[in-house]
Amino acid sequence: MMPTDQRVAVVTGAGSGIGLAVARRLGRNGYAVVVNDLVPESAEAAARSVTEAGGSAVAVAGDVSGEADVARIAAAAEALGTPALLVNNAGYGQQARFVDLTPADFDRMFAVHVRGAFLCTRALLPGMIERRSGCIIMMASQLGQIGGIELVHYSAAKAALIGMTKSLAREVGPQGVRVNAVAPGPINTPLVRALSEDWRRAKAAELPLGRFGEPEDVAATVAFLASDEAGIYLGQTLGPNSGDVML
Repeated sequence: MMPTDQRVAVVTGAGSGIGLAVARRLGRNGYAVVVNDLVPESAEAAARSVTEAGGSAVAVAGDVSGEADVARIAAAAEALGTPALLVNNAGYGQQARFVDLTPADFDRMFAVHVRGAFLCTRALLPGMIERRSGCIIMMASQLGQIGGIELVHYSAAKAALIGMTKSLAREVGPQGVRVNAVAPGPINTPLVRALSEDWRRAKAAELPLGRFGEPEDVAATVAFLASDEAGIYLGQTLGPNSGDVML
């Protein structure tokens, strides 16, 4: 494909849930979206969904913790046009007591969430710095702020993304690149809907709003941070969480 003047967004882990909602929203907002997912069929389906919603998208399957796969993602973005936005959304959950975690569990959690964000950012950031324009958004979690029982490695990885956001924002903000994070609370994703109805009802009752958020609520937060209206947001962590965490 020949490059165009269209702004390009890269969304990792966009095969379902929050990532898919983000990709669809950005497509409607005029971005050409590079949709990444570990599963090729999920990436292809997500790209079709973005297109059917009126946007433009290409699918690139791959593991964000691998340098070769990240290089392919970056190359696809540059082939489309100007990579202006990176949403480091790839991740996964695993619930286990700390004493039952293996080193492999811990390493894989950090490889996907933290190493993946590092590699994708490293691949696209130089072009943003050269143009003195760009936006990077880390998909963290409220558990990176308050912790979660039987989610020590997940919470630690999400906390690392918040720390990465703040440090990188201080480093590259003066060069025209804005870096922020989003820390969702309970969201109606396929993973959450798979939990028991009793748990979902009890958790919703704890929330000041009395309900979970939707993936589109998180997508709206991402779209705002990517917009010119968020021009003075730098190193911030926004929390679409129904009031579960207030900072």
